[in-house]
Amino acid sequence: MLIEPLLPPWPEKSPGPRPVADRLCLQGILYVLYNDIAWQLLPLELGFGSGQTCWRRLERWQQAGVFDQLHRILLAELNAAGELDWSRACVDGPRPREKGGADTGPSPVDRRKTGSKHHLICDGRGTPLKVITTAANVNDVTQTLALIDGIPPVAGRPGRPRRRPDSLLGDKGYDSNPNRRELRKRRILPVISRKGAPNIKGLGKLRYVVEQTFALLHQFKRLAVRWERRTELHNAFVSLACSLICWRRLKKPRS
Repeated sequence: MLIEPLLPPWPEKSPGPRPVADRLCLQGILYVLYNDIAWQLLPLELGFGSGQTCWRRLERWQQAGVFDQLHRILLAELNAAGELDWSRACVDGPRPREKGGADTGPSPVDRRKTGSKHHLICDGRGTPLKVITTAANVNDVTQTLALIDGIPPVAGRPGRPRRRPDSLLGDKGYDSNPNRRELRKRRILPVISRKGAPNIKGLGKLRYVVEQTFALLHQFKRLAVRWERRTELHNAFVSLACSLICWRRLKKPRS
């Protein structure tokens, strides 16, 4: 199990009964991620322990940075296999997710209902590099540099780990001259349509991968609607989902 070396050891002299095995807790967390059921409804007969047990293990692992580390390891393996396209990256932020607690705000597209929003940057093949959760009323353009700077250093190839794509593709929602200047300072070519001008020819055909990645991400039902009131726990699910997408691509048979 790739995640096993990353899990923090359980204290040997911890009080109480013997803890549920990490593998079983992980299976319970995955069950919730895939099926979007309430923690208290997690079937005890499957051996995962109670929902509270899995929830606390999720919290503990997130605090230890387990899921971000797993995502980074899988990105490195994809990079070593030549499966990452650094020639371009794509950004987008679809319609807001409902529910939630912290980092929520009135949705501009759903009668101002409180909700959250995912902002995503992926490589040219649609592999998720970084996801940020914000309130629903946060403009996409404000997260451009945060997404770029949030890409983890990806090893797997000779030389220094890579963190920057050659170019960044975005729609008119990311139109910002200050952001263009900052991207050029980072040696990234901004390919972003300008408001009031025709769209860049062929840009949509290159950017479709980010929509595809969002569809994959939100196939995990726990992410389609946000229920975790604590942002860090929702982000734990997001990082785990990104890792699973990377794992599937890594294990996909080469044609």
